[in-house]
Amino acid sequence: MPESQRLSRGALAAITAVVLLLGAGAVVGVQRYLHEGPGTQLGNLSEEPLPQTTGSPPPPRDGAIATTGRGPQPPVDGAWFGAFAQSRGQTPDSKAEAIGAFERQIARPLALVHVFYSWDDVFPSAYDRSVLDDGKVLMLSWAGTDTRSIATGTYDDLIRRRAEAVRDLKMPVLFRFRWEMDRPNLAASVHSPADYVAAWKHVRKIFTDVGATNAGWVWCPIAPGFALGRAQPFYPGDDQVDWIGADAYPGKDYSSFSDLMTPVLAWAKGHPRPVLVGEFGVRERDPGDRAAWLRAMQAFVQNQPQIKALVYFLAKQDVKPVYDLTFDEEPDALKTLRTVVGAPSLAARPPPLR
Repeated sequence: MPESQRLSRGALAAITAVVLLLGAGAVVGVQRYLHEGPGTQLGNLSEEPLPQTTGSPPPPRDGAIATTGRGPQPPVDGAWFGAFAQSRGQTPDSKAEAIGAFERQIARPLALVHVFYSWDDVFPSAYDRSVLDDGKVLMLSWAGTDTRSIATGTYDDLIRRRAEAVRDLKMPVLFRFRWEMDRPNLAASVHSPADYVAAWKHVRKIFTDVGATNAGWVWCPIAPGFALGRAQPFYPGDDQVDWIGADAYPGKDYSSFSDLMTPVLAWAKGHPRPVLVGEFGVRERDPGDRAAWLRAMQAFVQNQPQIKALVYFLAKQDVKPVYDLTFDEEPDALKTLRTVVGAPSLAARPPPLR
């Protein structure tokens, strides 16, 4: 379960206040309330640049986008459709049932499964291994902690243990370290773009040193951060990033997917990396709005060959702030989603992972 769903009501109220203060243009979508608990923070870094961890990328296959050679190879044509699915418990069986139920709803298997971990969580889990054994791409999102503490070596032993465990999967995975680092309510732990980049490089170097080069590193701000110019300074560099990500939620203004992603893609065109929508989700505003939003998303994606994966955030919450991104009670929206995920632009299958 994402760390966000462990928030106390007091913490939720505090985050809500931040959202209202900043406005919908700065912090979008209901999922902002979901992912960050009070202990989910990053930290401090030295001014000295840390070593680069990657060499020259290999030449791409015909039609493919070049990467640094780590993690799963992105599809040549189309994009993967994946999801995080909220489960009733934390056992492998309950998580598998949540994913299976969503697959039955959309009448097709997912290409990618997304899991969340707080800084102190032990991962990868037996469930993560089962995802890979099932032939799906696994995306691990690790929340991070104080960036300055990371970069000065405070957590090196913990990072090394996680890196060794990822290495021992012996299969390519996507690794989304400290997503949405550009959100203003993370400033106390992320500190500055320079601090964040130094933390990223420090963690990635440890992964490389222990041989965890099966991890493809996903850099993932929020989509509105690109339009505001707030996301780009946090970019660690093409030699450090394997996938460029963005989290895209309609927010209070019910922004279209194209409005959210156009600034992301305009910037990403200058970087030879596949683009991944790390989280997206849409609720019904007025009858038919949700289905229309999804259809427009699909039309946009089919004309954007740099987008190689979209990952839905399937969750709901019955206490304030109330939200429901599931399809349990919206058959018309579900019917549209089935059509969308069956379109050629989202029909890509994962590669053989072994």
